[in-house]
Amino acid sequence: MDIVLVRHGEPEWVRDDLNVDNPPLTERGHRQAAEVARVLHGEEFDEVWVSPLVRARQTARPLLDDRRLVEPIQDWLEEIRNPLWHGTPRERADAAYAEERGRPAEQRWEGLVGGEPVRNFVDRIHTNAGFFFAERGMRPSEQSLPVWEIDDPNRRILLVAHGGTNSVLICHLLGLPATPWEWERFVLGHASISRLSSHAIGDGHTFGLTKLSDVEHLAHADRTY
Repeated sequence: MDIVLVRHGEPEWVRDDLNVDNPPLTERGHRQAAEVARVLHGEEFDEVWVSPLVRARQTARPLLDDRRLVEPIQDWLEEIRNPLWHGTPRERADAAYAEERGRPAEQRWEGLVGGEPVRNFVDRIHTNAGFFFAERGMRPSEQSLPVWEIDDPNRRILLVAHGGTNSVLICHLLGLPATPWEWERFVLGHASISRLSSHAIGDGHTFGLTKLSDVEHLAHADRTY
């Protein structure tokens, strides 16, 4: 089974020095999205799914248009929910992130004040990923190692989502224990493509990470994080 994870393009988090909630893509982000559609043009997927947030939907739009697909949303792919900062000075968000990064490791599970706790976010993605893949004939085997029972190993799924969501999904498929800084453990560029492929072993299948944050399809000036 092949799982291809696309991160959204560059979002407009700040406009006129004010924070933007659920932001759209920048002009560069739209260029990045077009390049994702171009580089994936020749690949076939059994399913394509998109996060409900604007930046992911706009990133997926050229790819969906190229394949004549309606917008296929999976709500659980939503990124961690930040506090509501829309219209406030950018310094407010900058200070909140700096405070969160400066905490002792275990306290980072609490996340940003007023936002979704990181522990809740990680649990949300792991739980819903389990349901999502089980519906497609992929179940964890009853052992401690990351071995999966897969009904159709030839299935190919493309997910357009976020740095946090995609990072937790990588951990889910590889069987890695969670940390409260998945965004910094797997540094995924905007409009990057990460790939995981299953391979058969003696008593099931296991996944390998074959590409992480591939941005070779983007011009150097369009490579952002």
